[in-house]
Amino acid sequence: MTKSMYGAYAAMFTPFDRKGRLNLEAIDALIEHGLKGGLKGFYLTGSTGEGMLLTLEERKAVYKRAVEAAKGRCRLIAQVGCVRTDDSIELAKAAADAGVDWISSVAPVYFGQNFPSTMRHYKAISEATDLPFLIYAFNSELVPERDARLFDLKNVKGIKYTGRNFYVCQRIRRMLDKETVWFAGCDELLVSALALGDTFDGGIGLNYNIIPRHFAKICELCTKNDFRSAAKWQAEANRLVDVVVDSFADNWSSFKVLMKAVGIDCGCCRAPYAPLTKAQERTVLARFAALGIKS
Repeated sequence: MTKSMYGAYAAMFTPFDRKGRLNLEAIDALIEHGLKGGLKGFYLTGSTGEGMLLTLEERKAVYKRAVEAAKGRCRLIAQVGCVRTDDSIELAKAAADAGVDWISSVAPVYFGQNFPSTMRHYKAISEATDLPFLIYAFNSELVPERDARLFDLKNVKGIKYTGRNFYVCQRIRRMLDKETVWFAGCDELLVSALALGDTFDGGIGLNYNIIPRHFAKICELCTKNDFRSAAKWQAEANRLVDVVVDSFADNWSSFKVLMKAVGIDCGCCRAPYAPLTKAQERTVLARFAALGIKS
């Protein structure tokens, strides 16, 4: 199972209509766009997917629609993390019933932000289904001797690491006596992560939605040890990352609007973010157009 997971995955946007409701038809378009660009799969209702801003029923609807749209052509990973562990368990079971391939979760949010609570949180979620479980380490510091213990939990088979200390990831993976899968979560450093050779198996990220071909090509070229060519794709992708990073400090709706550049209207992000004005949309889309990057 883990060996077949290599490649590039979009941390899929959750699309909304003009009234802020789920736009399920746009999920079909997002998946088709990603598959056409060479993606291996999609990570559902994560940070980019505004998982914590959705109701449980909305998240279940996203899982169901994504499975229907994928038609078995790619891997689907459902991020089920919630403030309440019980809610995460409910979502894990719903995702499994919908037909996703993997379950994933962030560590405890707000409450229980310590390692014993993290172990209890992950244990409860990972045992809720028979699906493989992907830990989501989001801007958190990993400690090899401590965090290697997470892989002793039932069904824990890998990790999505959104951070920059690849050396500590390498140390943990070398400590494990089982097959695992590791995904890099910083889009701008995908080539750097894959260049370690023995640590990462691919990447999961936001910008993969917009220009999937770039990240699929990076993964493909790195398997061939053609890092010079991969670096060229990374450099071009990072010009888009620059635009997105500029938006993080203000309003996430700015980078979600970028999907309009490839013909998919995903709406804006939910509160506490705000919809963009028409003028703001034009500015963001003009910045992307000026890059001359083809999706």
